[in-house]
Amino acid sequence: MILGVHVSGAGKIYNACNWAHELKCQTFQIFARNPQQWRGGVLSNEDVEEFKVRRKKFKLNPVFIHISYLINLASPSPKLYHGSIRAYVEDIKEADRLQADYIVTHMGSHKETSEELGLKRLSEALNKIIAETKDSKVGILLENTSGSGSWLGYKFAHQKKIIAQIKEKSRVNLCLDTAHAYLAGYDLSTKKGLDQMLSEIEDSVGIKLIKLIHLNDAYGALASHHDRHDHIGKGSIGLEGMKRIINHPKLKNVPMILETPKGDEDSDAKNLALVRKLGKK
Repeated sequence: MILGVHVSGAGKIYNACNWAHELKCQTFQIFARNPQQWRGGVLSNEDVEEFKVRRKKFKLNPVFIHISYLINLASPSPKLYHGSIRAYVEDIKEADRLQADYIVTHMGSHKETSEELGLKRLSEALNKIIAETKDSKVGILLENTSGSGSWLGYKFAHQKKIIAQIKEKSRVNLCLDTAHAYLAGYDLSTKKGLDQMLSEIEDSVGIKLIKLIHLNDAYGALASHHDRHDHIGKGSIGLEGMKRIINHPKLKNVPMILETPKGDEDSDAKNLALVRKLGKK
C-alpha cells in the first residue's frame, strides 16, 4: 500500500517531507503555495534543493502538488481564464523544480454558462498548458468533483470528453476522490455501487489512468453534491465501504492520499492507522 496524507507546505516547503515521514507515509501531497492567493514569489534554490534531499532521504514517492483554489480553467471570464492558464504554467514549472510527479487539479466551474462550453474552455486551456510546458515530466491529474454549483467533473463522461480533446495525452491522467464520487451520486458504500463506478471509469477512459486516490469518507447524503470530507469509517461511505475501496484489486496498488479533517492534532495518525489496519484484512 502506497499511503500518505496532504501535509502543510507552510513555512519552509521542505518541512512537509519531515511531517510526512513522521506519519510513516510513503507518499504525500502539498500546496506549493497559499491555495487562496495568486503567486507572490518563487521558492529559493536552497529550499528546493533541501526539499529534494529530504524527499530522497525519507523515500517519499510519488509526490503530488494540488493547484490553487483560485485557478479556474473553465471560467467564462477572459481575465480569470487567461490568468489561470498563466498560473498553472508557473505551478508546473515550480513542480518541475521540486521534481514532483503530478499536479492535481479540479476541472473548474463553467459559471452557469453550460457544461459543453466549460469543457471546451478546459480542454483548450490544457492544450495550451501542455504545449507551453512540453519539456516537463510533471503529469496532470483531473480530479472528479461532487458537482456542487457549476463545477465540472462530477461524472466521468466529463473526463472522457476532455481527454478526447487533448492533443498530447501522455501527461493527462485521473485522480479519484472517493468522497466526491459518493456525494456526486456513486454509492461507494456498497459493492454494487463501487463496481458500477469502476466499470464506468473503465468504459470512459480506462482504470489505468487512475494515478492517485484521494481516500476520504463522505460527510453528507448520497448525491447531495456538497463537498465535505469525513474521517475514515465515520461518514456515509462507512467502514465496510472504505475497506472495499482500499482492498479492491484494481485500486490497491494506486497511491492513496488522505484529505480527512484535521480537527485534532493526531487526526492524521488515527486515520492512517485505521487505513493500514483495514488494508491488512
